[in-house]
Amino acid sequence: MRPAMAEKGTGTDAVEVPVLIVGGGGCGLAASVFCSDHGVGHLLVERHAGTSAIPKAHYHNQRTMEILRQHGLYEAVAEQAAPVESFAKVRWLTSLAGDRPLDGRMIHEMDGFGGGVLRERYAAAGPVLPARLPQSRLEPILRRHAERRNPGRVLFGRELAGLTDEGGRVVATVRDTATGATTEVTARYVIAADGGRTLGPALGVEMRGRPALRRITTVYFAADLSPWWREGAHMTHFLNPYDPGLFSNLFEMGPTWGKRCEEWVMHFHLPPDEAAGPDEDAIVSRIREVLGLPDLDPELLGVTSWTVQGLLADGYRRGRVLFAGDAAHRQPPTVGLGLNSGVQDAHNLAWKLAAVLSGRAPDGLLDSYEAERRPVGAHNIDWALSAAAHNQAILGAIGLGATTPPERRERMFAAYFDPSPLGAAERARAAEMFATARGGYQAHDLEIGFAYEDGAVGPDGVPPPAREPLRDVYRPTTRPGHRLPHAWLDHGGRRLSTHDLAGPGCGFALLTGPAGSPWCEAAAQVAEKFSIPISTARIGDGAEYADVDGRWAAVRQMSDEGAVLVRPDNHVAWRCTDGSEDPSGVLADALSRVLHHDHAPR
Repeated sequence: MRPAMAEKGTGTDAVEVPVLIVGGGGCGLAASVFCSDHGVGHLLVERHAGTSAIPKAHYHNQRTMEILRQHGLYEAVAEQAAPVESFAKVRWLTSLAGDRPLDGRMIHEMDGFGGGVLRERYAAAGPVLPARLPQSRLEPILRRHAERRNPGRVLFGRELAGLTDEGGRVVATVRDTATGATTEVTARYVIAADGGRTLGPALGVEMRGRPALRRITTVYFAADLSPWWREGAHMTHFLNPYDPGLFSNLFEMGPTWGKRCEEWVMHFHLPPDEAAGPDEDAIVSRIREVLGLPDLDPELLGVTSWTVQGLLADGYRRGRVLFAGDAAHRQPPTVGLGLNSGVQDAHNLAWKLAAVLSGRAPDGLLDSYEAERRPVGAHNIDWALSAAAHNQAILGAIGLGATTPPERRERMFAAYFDPSPLGAAERARAAEMFATARGGYQAHDLEIGFAYEDGAVGPDGVPPPAREPLRDVYRPTTRPGHRLPHAWLDHGGRRLSTHDLAGPGCGFALLTGPAGSPWCEAAAQVAEKFSIPISTARIGDGAEYADVDGRWAAVRQMSDEGAVLVRPDNHVAWRCTDGSEDPSGVLADALSRVLHHDHAPR
C-alpha cells in the first residue's frame, strides 16, 4: 500500500467505478464526454460549485474543433462561438481613440488563426475550422453533455480529500464541500485534471521549467465600444507611446461578436514591480488610458492576476494516476495551446482506457499516453515561450517596445507614422519583421501537424516530412503517428470526411485503395481475433467510397493495393503502402504492436 494523500475515507458511502476524474474544468469535462462515448464508466468530481466564471481560454484550434465534432459537440459550440471570419486579424494599435497626435493609429495588422488569406488552406486541411468561444461559455456546454451522457456521476462541489494507490486499484476520499460528508471511491484509474493542485504534489510529480516569467492582470469587463471598435480582430495589441510600461491586449468575449460585442477581456502586461491590483478605480483608469477613452464607464465583471509559466510535469503517469491538462503542462497563452492541449490529452487517453478496461489491451498501452503526449507538451511549451519572446523582440527592433528608452519612445512612434518616404520605409521594414510573427499567429502545422514518434504506433521506417521552421505550413501525411489527412468522400450519396471513418462508434478504421479487398477481408478476421472493432473503407474509382475532389489520392501515399490503419483518435497507427501476400498476419502483427500485446491472440 502506498499512501498518496493524508486523509483516509471516513464516510459510510462507497462507490466503485472504473475511472475517477478529478477536476471539472475544460480538460476534465472533455475527458468525461470522451470516456462516456467510449463506454468507460467513470465519476467526475470538481471542488467548485460551478464552471468557470472567468473567460480564460477562448481560441479552439482546428484539431480541437475536429475532436469536438467527432464527439457530437461541434454544433453546440459553433452555435455560440465566433466563426473564423470574425477573428481573422491580429492588430497592433496605439489606442482605439483619443485626441493626442499618435492616438488611434494602426501600427500593423496580419491575418491569423485560420482567417483571411489562411482560410482556404485551413478549409482544405480539415472538416471544420477553428472557432472562438470563452471558456466560461464552453464549460457549461461540456458540463451539460457530460451530465447527459453520465447521469448522476458528474459532481460539482466535491473535493478530493485523500487518495491511496493500492497497486491494483485506487481508493479515494471525496468530500462534499457543502455538507462535509465523505464518500469512498474505488477506481481502477484516475485522470488528474485538477490543474496540478492536489494529485501532482501528493504523488511527487514535479513541474519543471520556468515557473515565473511575468505577471499579468486580466480584467473582464462590459462596455459599449461600438463607436471605435475595428471588427474582425482575434486580438488587438496596444502600444502606448506615452507610457513605456504599458503593453496590453484586448479580446472580444461575446456573446455578440463584432461591433456590438458586450464583453471584453484585457490583459495588462506590467513591469515586475507594478501591478494593477484590486483597486477598481485604478483598473478603470488603466482601461481608459489604454483605449484612449477617458470618459468610458466599463462595468468590471472580474479581475485576476496570474503568473505566466512554462512548466512540464516530469511524468504524465504515477501508478494508476494519469495527468492531463494544466496538471501536466502550463504554457504562456501565446499561440493559444493551453486548453487545446488539454482537450487533446483527454482525447488521446479515452480510447486507451477503453481498450485496457475492456480487456482488449494490457495496462502497458497506457504508458503510450506519456510517450505520445509529453513530447507534444514539451514542444508546445517551448514554442509558446519562443513566440512570446519573439513578439517582444520585434517591438524592440522597430523601437516601439518597452526596452526603448522613454525619452526616445515618442520620437520612434512619430518616425514610424511619418508620411514621408522615410516613414514609408520604416513601416515596410517593420512589416518584414512583423511577418515573422506568423510562427505564433499562423502556426497551422503546430496545431494539426504534430506526430507521435513512439507509443501506440507501428513505424514504417519512413522519415517525417520536412516542416517549415515557423510551423506555418501543414503538410498532410499518412505516416504512422500523424493525424489522418482529411479528405471529403461520398458514400452512397452521403458526404463525409475521412475522419468520420474512425472514432468511438466504429473503433479503428482500415482505409485502402480501390484494390484493397484483401486488406478488408483481413480486417474482419483480425477484428474477431482481438475482439476490437475495425471498420473498413475502400476509397477511389469503383470503390464504395468515392474520392470527391481527388484529395485523398493526393495525400494517401500508397498504391491502390495499400492500406492505412487509423486509431479511434484519428491518428495513423500503421500503414502498408502496397499489397501483401499475408494481409491477415501482417495486420494482426501491426495491431498487436499498437495495442502493446506481446503477441497476437491465438
